[in-house]
Amino acid sequence: MQLVVLGLNHRTAPVEVRECFSFSEEQIKAAYKRLYEYDDIRECVILSTCNRTEMYAVVEEADDALAVMQEFLDHMAPNVLAETNYDYLFYYQQEECIRHLFRVSASLDSLVLGEGQILSQVKSAYAIARIAGSTSTVLNTLFNRAIAVGKKVRTSTRIAYNAVSVSYAAVELAKRVLGDLSASNVLVLGAGEMSELTARHLVANGVKTVFVSNRNYERAAALADKFRGVAVPFENFLKCAVEADIVITSTGAPHYIIQAWDVAHLMPKRQGRPIFFIDIAVPRDIEPEVGAIAGVTLYNIDDLEAVVESNLRERELEAIEAEKLISEEMDGIIDRFRYLSYQPTLAQLTDKAERIRQREIKRAMAKLPEATPEERRVLENMSKMIVRKLLRDPIVRLNEAAGTEKEHYYQDALRKMFKLDIALEVDREEQLGEERDSETKPCHRYARQ
Repeated sequence: MQLVVLGLNHRTAPVEVRECFSFSEEQIKAAYKRLYEYDDIRECVILSTCNRTEMYAVVEEADDALAVMQEFLDHMAPNVLAETNYDYLFYYQQEECIRHLFRVSASLDSLVLGEGQILSQVKSAYAIARIAGSTSTVLNTLFNRAIAVGKKVRTSTRIAYNAVSVSYAAVELAKRVLGDLSASNVLVLGAGEMSELTARHLVANGVKTVFVSNRNYERAAALADKFRGVAVPFENFLKCAVEADIVITSTGAPHYIIQAWDVAHLMPKRQGRPIFFIDIAVPRDIEPEVGAIAGVTLYNIDDLEAVVESNLRERELEAIEAEKLISEEMDGIIDRFRYLSYQPTLAQLTDKAERIRQREIKRAMAKLPEATPEERRVLENMSKMIVRKLLRDPIVRLNEAAGTEKEHYYQDALRKMFKLDIALEVDREEQLGEERDSETKPCHRYARQ
């Protein structure tokens, strides 16, 4: 039994390759239904997001399984791997595979360090695989631990704190200045991608109303419709600014569209209410002197990027602590996996011994019909101790061999000596014993006569 992961992500493959391997939930479910065709793959979980597609598996031999797993992925995305000559794939085994999944769950391997979406994606991928019946002891253990590690990193470190995108940094700064945004109105000037993204973050934080103004009124109306907002003719945006608490600008104009003179006349109409300007445009839309006016807070793109860079450095420091947590968790799960490979053998051994013990106790009790409950309890406990002591040394030797080159030798020896490969144990000895009982009982009856 070996753990492996085959995949590609934003570090190894460009977007035009990644999008070929971006599988829907239905595609993944269909793939699990074909898993029985691949004898070398014992368990499997497929994780597919916009930035990564990874196939975690339990296999007999990692080196032999690589080609099989490549074939499996090739069936999911026909001809893509052959055309790229597998150059974009990574393949990790055993401890390297475990550490990779832990880092993925903890968002240490994400495009945006510390982002929170990946943990829920790992949970979802595992849930789909489990429902499909493609996981068992090993991957159940691994993914449950990986999910727990992801949660621990997010609660024990500050890796998820502090905005690391310009649009989200703008929202965080607005909250610092204005506090609760639920009573705030937003005016968006321009209908570009950055303006839309910032407005989307603001809406997610509960802003009251979104006004959108653009030189092209149709584009303004289209963007306003996304936020159930109000489109404003461009020539009227300063009038609308009287009601706005946050103004986002990204128009692409070659000159300032908001000057200090405009804002100086605007503020008295606001009756002392502060206003927050976010100038994302390059070149800038807002005259720098606006920031000096009482009641006005102004941030431009450089201010926001400086905040983002500072926050990224903080997340990187937290990532060092997260890596330490992962290393600690690695020790625990590796120790646990040492024993998983021979747990079935131990289970069969102890099950067989218990069946034999119960059978012989039953025979003994049949010959002692007058035994008291206390005597029966003594016999029961004695038989359990005999079995436990007889099995103790074989189990200790197998534990000592776990994870070493002798492990398979001891497993094979136990299976042969105790005949563990004989069917689930209505074994031959039990059958013969029952036959002997049925043959001897009539003889005793005739003898008494």
